[in-house]
Amino acid sequence: MVNADAQLFTIEGLSAALIMIMTVFIVVNTTSVYTPGDAHISDMQLEILGTDALRMMDVPESYGTRSLLRTIIEENKFETFNGTFLNYTNNRTLLGPDHIKYNASYTCRNTADDSISTIVLGGSQTLTGTEHPVRVTKWVRVKTNICGPIAQDRAVLMEVLLWRD
Repeated sequence: MVNADAQLFTIEGLSAALIMIMTVFIVVNTTSVYTPGDAHISDMQLEILGTDALRMMDVPESYGTRSLLRTIIEENKFETFNGTFLNYTNNRTLLGPDHIKYNASYTCRNTADDSISTIVLGGSQTLTGTEHPVRVTKWVRVKTNICGPIAQDRAVLMEVLLWRD
């Protein structure tokens, strides 16, 4: 050995360089971590889209007339709901429609025996369990005898499950 101190300085320099490289590697990897909060942005957009579609369907065309959503529930026009809802949700400015699927139903309280009834409006596809649906609800004021012995004004809860295919 010519000089033991020189070898010690060389080993110390290499270990310091490795420590600095590892520190830079750790810092760079921790700054690009995917946060779980970003995963819910598409869910929020889908929820807003469904809420807007139900609100548009519940606005009457003119003063004193019934809204389309109220007419659909009162007259059991399930095909009208299917066409209109899919038109509102799958419409976009890009070429081709979006691929949003849904299941819709409404729930009301039966005034005769105080039970809860759920009436299915239909859907574009059945849930298989692998989807990640978003629930959208809206209270709708209707005059119907579906949930009671006589036709009277009542509020029913409209519920739609939305997901992208």
